Amino acid sequence: MKIALGSDHGGFALKEKIREHLIARGEEVCDFGTDSLSSCDYPDFGIAAARAVSDGTCERGIVVCTTGIGISIAANKVRGIRCALVQETTSARLTREHNDANMIALGGGFTGPLLACEIVDVFLDTPFSGEEKHARRIGKVMALDNE
Repeated sequence: MKIALGSDHGGFALKEKIREHLIARGEEVCDFGTDSLSSCDYPDFGIAAARAVSDGTCERGIVVCTTGIGISIAANKVRGIRCALVQETTSARLTREHNDANMIALGGGFTGPLLACEIVDVFLDTPFSGEEKHARRIGKVMALDNE
């Protein structure tokens, strides 16, 4: 699976751990930065990763800032993106099963690398349930892209 990664300086260290983990899993990684701890703006990297998912270059995306909040908001501004802020594995599973999320956001200041890698595994390995009620709800949300 081809995965888009993006982070600002606050998520850089965790993004690097996630990148290493993805490579060890055999995933293809497109890293949209940042590439240092120097102060930068999360929208630049969250939007770049989200555009790669939106246009089909990547199948899924993972973005990280200090809290995960700002970068998830930025990613969700891109047409076709369903990015969920995830802090534990149950939410990672349910956001795939119920919401067919194509991206997740993590908080580098709140989520340690071991838990983050577990969250990533659950996110990548869980399929969408396909249940009609979930598909209907997603359809209503995604219809907003056309307004």
